Amino acid sequence: MKYPIDGLSHSYLGSGVYALLREALITGRFQPDDRLRIRDLAEQLGTSVTPVRDAILQLAKEKALILKTPRDIRVPVLTQEQYAEIRSIRLALEGLAAETAAAKVTAEQLQMLERTIRDNLEAVHSGDLIAALKLNQAFHFALADIAGMPLLRDVLDSLWMRTGPLIARAYGDFNERMAIEHHWEVLRALEKGDGAAARQAICTDILDGNQVMMAFIARREATVA
Repeated sequence: MKYPIDGLSHSYLGSGVYALLREALITGRFQPDDRLRIRDLAEQLGTSVTPVRDAILQLAKEKALILKTPRDIRVPVLTQEQYAEIRSIRLALEGLAAETAAAKVTAEQLQMLERTIRDNLEAVHSGDLIAALKLNQAFHFALADIAGMPLLRDVLDSLWMRTGPLIARAYGDFNERMAIEHHWEVLRALEKGDGAAARQAICTDILDGNQVMMAFIARREATVA
């Protein structure tokens, strides 16, 4: 089986496999309920099974993967309740990051955010879903970095590992306003140094796709009921 992941630098096998799988989850390269096979991953990455198994065990501890059995490793399928809880935490934390970033952002960082939005828009128009998802995630994480909040960034990392596959599955149903427009609103608020407006814009961004996400989960739950 061929997985939608990049190659691996053999200078740091253990941490490299973990980082690679983690990034694949955050950016939605893996879909909900995808089954991962350790030997297939090891063969594709050109490594032994040990670093792959270690990475999967670590991701399972972080609830980013589920070990149903030693041979049945799955990407989690979130329930509506689980998604709602993660959404509430994201609203609080990403809102704080955006508000704090408004007081700290530099001209260079504003330019970087604008490039990210434009590249994301181009990826959406060209139908490059993986690039669009990666740029979407980069924009959100950049707010925590600009705010100078590394602990908050780590928490967001963990949350996005769990929601990335779901976001990717539902992203195709997002219109351009859901996918991009609120990022421009965040940028304009940051340019003005308006923390309250930046918080509101990023929270609106998170909430705007909420119906699509909940509808996708509900359809999936109905098919397995």
